Amino acid sequence: MLEGIDDIDWAGLEHAYGPADDVPDLLRAAQSADEDEQEQAFEDLFSSLCHQGSIYSATAAAVPFLAHLALHGSGDRVRMLWLLGGAADGNGREYLQVRRAVAEVMPSLLGLAADGEDAVRKAMVWLISVCDDYALPLLPLLRARLDEENDPGIRADIVTALGLLDPSDDARTARARALLAAPEPLVRRAAAVDLLRTAPLPLPVDLVDLALDTYDGEPALEADAPWPEHYRSLDERLLDDPDAALRAVARGMPLASAITRIWRDREQDVLPWLVASVEGPYDLRDIAREAAAVDGGEPAPWLEVHLRSPQPQMRVAATLVAVRLRVPDALGLVLRLMDEIPGTEGVADAVRAAVEVYGAAAEPVALRVLARPRSEWLGVLGDFPALAAASVDDLVRLLPHSAGVLGSLGADAGPAATRALLGHARKGSKESALAYARVTADPSVVVAALRTDLAEGNGVHTAGALGPLAAGLLPEIEAQLARPWWHVQAAAALAIWRITGRTEDTAPVLAERLARTDQFAPHHLEWLRALRDMALLPDIARPTVERFAYSARRVMSPDILNGAAPHADYEARALARELLAAVAH
Repeated sequence: MLEGIDDIDWAGLEHAYGPADDVPDLLRAAQSADEDEQEQAFEDLFSSLCHQGSIYSATAAAVPFLAHLALHGSGDRVRMLWLLGGAADGNGREYLQVRRAVAEVMPSLLGLAADGEDAVRKAMVWLISVCDDYALPLLPLLRARLDEENDPGIRADIVTALGLLDPSDDARTARARALLAAPEPLVRRAAAVDLLRTAPLPLPVDLVDLALDTYDGEPALEADAPWPEHYRSLDERLLDDPDAALRAVARGMPLASAITRIWRDREQDVLPWLVASVEGPYDLRDIAREAAAVDGGEPAPWLEVHLRSPQPQMRVAATLVAVRLRVPDALGLVLRLMDEIPGTEGVADAVRAAVEVYGAAAEPVALRVLARPRSEWLGVLGDFPALAAASVDDLVRLLPHSAGVLGSLGADAGPAATRALLGHARKGSKESALAYARVTADPSVVVAALRTDLAEGNGVHTAGALGPLAAGLLPEIEAQLARPWWHVQAAAALAIWRITGRTEDTAPVLAERLARTDQFAPHHLEWLRALRDMALLPDIARPTVERFAYSARRVMSPDILNGAAPHADYEARALARELLAAVAH
């Protein structure tokens, strides 16, 4: 069955886990009469030869044997074809060699395109599609199969494959438009998606509606074949045009959350659909994040059922939504949570959100924190310095958790708090040491601790938070600028600026890192905020900042680790616009 397999120096080839000398045994085991052994062998082959899309020198060598087993083996032919497809569509230094190897075995496999088993024919369509330019000679075969195929799903796949491969845009468009009238919804959808893939934006409304008509008739969004990378599914393409995506949402496609992940200023449009699709607390937390950007202040009757839920997490998430929407008596709902289920995950998020949204009007929440203090709530007291100053004795008893609040009071913390902070600092509490420096203007304790941290490559952020009090650490921090890791350089530049006010050697570092970062996260806002405060915008960062300021699309992901905080993208936009305004004057 596998003639010549032992003539290959498999040990000299590599797969995902090293030398590939186990491949012959795996190929043989993939034909085992024992189904469990066969299953395990196939999983091991796929993991070794096409590991998460990566291919290797052993992949190319295995291709002829995989093809032979697909044709003549006793195992699962479909799986062998899928493995060949994964090889042809893989990434790695050997991708051309592997794709060429697949192209060389394709002529022997073409009979399977008309196989009696539906799954085999479907796998062949996908295999042809991922061969890219090597599949061009097979276009006549695909066109013939389109006429001969009876299965609607496979016909739809052939339409998609032809659309991806056909070098003639006129022929592709004419064929797809003709198939918009096909009797099978799946075929009409494939034709519509093919036309939408290359249609100009905004997407033609009539074509969008036609695609959505097929969605009504057959709700599955995707064929089950993993198409090549340049394929765009219906939902992906609709999301390129927010108005088209909203039309789809109105027709029942579950795209509401995706719209707000991609586009700015669409929360008001999608909120009703998000509300209608709530199934659990995480859905409500998503709504809370979006609600921060919509007009509120009105009753939300739909929340009542969730506020009365027997599940504590649902009640917590619903209260968070109520706060973000500023519904009447939202503060009362937060107070009720604090009394009834204070230790439940998410209550602290509701407490913080109440103070953030209502400001001084949230004083009852701050008073409840003082009356029933919990470490995860104490941070909000920094927004109520008069209350905190009047409760220093209580806060001292809550050290080290209350260190940040006491530090925010400065000299008003008083001698008892000062002594307590020093005691906790000497026991190793960095938060207490930092607060002690802020209360006394004596940085010696925290500087000593940070000097050790800096020697180990840590502590730069804390040193920067000290500001000028950390001047004694400048040599150690400046040394971080020479380290090879960009995040360390940026942190050092930020700390140096906060300590010294220097911009000549810090602004360029922050600007370069901002310009060269592909995926922005909330902690990157520190760089933008610093440049805003410097009123400096080096040329390298201007395109990035302008995109932050004016893009209709999101440029930043939400801070999912910070409860259901407002979307960080809006802060990025505000900071970018402030920076552009500052440097324009």
